[in-house]
Amino acid sequence: MGHALCTCSRGTITINNKRYLLIHRLGEGGFSYVDLIEGLHDGHFYALKRIMCHDKDDRQEAMHEVEMHLLFDHPNILPLCAHAVVERGSKHEAWLLLPFCKRGTLWQEVEVLRDNGVFMPEERILAILHGICRGLQAIHNKGYAHRDLKPTNVLLDDDDQPLLMDLGSMNQARIEVQNSREAMAIQDWAAQRCTISYRAPELFTVERECVIDERTDIWSLGCVLYCMMFGEGPYDMIFQKGDSVALAVQNRITVPQNTRFQVLACLGTSTLFYNGGKPPGASIHC
Repeated sequence: MGHALCTCSRGTITINNKRYLLIHRLGEGGFSYVDLIEGLHDGHFYALKRIMCHDKDDRQEAMHEVEMHLLFDHPNILPLCAHAVVERGSKHEAWLLLPFCKRGTLWQEVEVLRDNGVFMPEERILAILHGICRGLQAIHNKGYAHRDLKPTNVLLDDDDQPLLMDLGSMNQARIEVQNSREAMAIQDWAAQRCTISYRAPELFTVERECVIDERTDIWSLGCVLYCMMFGEGPYDMIFQKGDSVALAVQNRITVPQNTRFQVLACLGTSTLFYNGGKPPGASIHC
């Protein structure tokens, strides 16, 4: 954890005795926001993620995200450059210093292409898919699952390589559910932490005796692939219309006929990778 951290009057901050210039706000969510900052010691740009912590549980969750980042040194997982916790009156903020990728997220790329009436070339889809698979493989090999894989949680670097980010929802890959209380607890957690239109079917209604494992990520991977192919996720429109995604995921996806994708025509949806939570378990081989 960083020791020296302050906000100065000149629009700069100090983390671990290094000063950074605040540039502008990149984005914000319900519990965090991200600023673009420049290192005055190296001239590099960084993304500073600030997580608001209202109590001890919030601080523990923020430190969990830090710990997940520190597990990996992988070309397809966003690295953590530094971290610290700063007091804000009676509250705290956890600060995560991350590399800045000016290309933005995979979703931003898909959205721009879609708005221009252009589709991502098959070769590029396969290259990005391969990188995402490598990142997931590294996470699964450590015994964890991402649990919130989606296009907005995939950054693209200058070489068009995908970087998995937002590791705060990561937890153990294999979770054994033994009673209805545990099932409801996992179901409630998933409703808060796993984006609905990319959430695996077994997380909508968790059975009282079951095993939740890394196949939840494989379902999400198929939805991300679909999004790259067709400009939106298979359940995005269902969610936007207010219809039930929980019901929709119980049915087989109809893949639009498209001759642009020769290799991907046999993939199409997550059904290639995912077998509905029944053994044998899904795996990723790169």
